[in-house]
Amino acid sequence: MYTSGTESRPKGVMLTHANLARNADVSSRTTCQIAAGDVVFGGLPLFHSFGQTVAMNASLRVGACLTLVPKFDPGEALATIERDGVTHFYGVPTMYGALLHHPERERFDAATLRTCITGGASMPVEVLRGFEEAFGAKVMEGYGLSETSPVASSNHPDKARKPGSIGTPIEGVEMKVVDEDGEGVAQGEVGEIVIRGHNIMKGYWQRPDATAEAMRGGWFHSGDMARVDEDGYFFIVDRKKDLIIRGGYNVYPREVEEVLYEHPKIREAAVVGVPHDEWGEEIGAAVVTLEGEELTPEEVSAYVKDRIAAYKYPRVVWFLDDLPKGPTGKILKREIEIPGAV
Repeated sequence: MYTSGTESRPKGVMLTHANLARNADVSSRTTCQIAAGDVVFGGLPLFHSFGQTVAMNASLRVGACLTLVPKFDPGEALATIERDGVTHFYGVPTMYGALLHHPERERFDAATLRTCITGGASMPVEVLRGFEEAFGAKVMEGYGLSETSPVASSNHPDKARKPGSIGTPIEGVEMKVVDEDGEGVAQGEVGEIVIRGHNIMKGYWQRPDATAEAMRGGWFHSGDMARVDEDGYFFIVDRKKDLIIRGGYNVYPREVEEVLYEHPKIREAAVVGVPHDEWGEEIGAAVVTLEGEELTPEEVSAYVKDRIAAYKYPRVVWFLDDLPKGPTGKILKREIEIPGAV
C-alpha cells in the first residue's frame, strides 16, 4: 500500500496479512465498537489505509454494511446518511468541516449517527466541537500511518475523550515521544512519536535505506511531533518537516491553525513557512472564508495576534477559493502556491 505523498514521493508500504487482520480486529472491537446491523459510510478511498482497514476490513469482519459512494460530496453524504441510516462515519477533518458548513445541513435527518472517527490529519478542535453539537454524535480522533496498518492510537468510546488529543495507544501497541537521540522526553515536553507493536510494517518496498531510517532501535519513527499529558493522552503538535523557524524561534503551524479555525468567517486554513531575507522564514496563512463572507489580510493577522505569542501570528495572509487536497481529502501544503514566490 502506498503512502499518500503529502510531503514527498509516495513510498510502497509492505503490510502483512497479520498486520491488517489484527488492526481490523482491534479497531472493530475497541475504537469503533461496530457490530452486525450497523451501517458505515464508505466515503474514504479503499486504496488508503484508513478506508481499507477501518471502514472495509473492520466492517466485513463483523458483518456490518458498508455503503459506498464514488466520491465524497457533503450534500450526497448527508443524503446517504439519511437514506441508509448510517451509524458510523469515518473521515478526514476536511469531510467533517464540509458537512458542518453545508448550507442545507439541517434539512437532512442524521439521527442514526452514533460513532464518528477522524484521522489522516489533525482535527481542529472548533470543527470537532461544532460537529458534535450539530449532529449529536461522538467524534473520536485517532492517529496512524500507512506504516502502522494504520491505527496506532485513538480516543475510545468507553473512556474520557480529550478534544485535540489523538488518545492513547490501541490494544497491543506501544507509543512514546523521544528526542533527536531516541531518548524519552519529560512529560509535557515535545518529542517525536515512535511506535512498536503488531501493526508495524515489514518495511518500504525496494527502499532499504528508507526502511533503516524509519526503523531505528526497534521502533518506527513517525516524523510527527507530540507531547503526552499526565493521563497518557498524546497531543500532536505538528509534522517534524512542517516546523517553521522564524528568527530562531520554532513555530508549529497547527497551533496557529487552531486559532484561525476559531474565526467565525474562516472555513479552512493552512499555515506554511514563507521565505524571508531577514527572519529566514515568515509565518504565512492560506485562508478560505465561508461562502458569502469577506475578510482582509490585516483582519486575519490582527485576530491571531490577539490570541497567540507575538512571533507566531501570520504576517503574510492570502485567500484561496479552496485548499489543494489529495485523493483522501488531506490538505496538501506542498501544493499551496505562495504569492510572489518563484
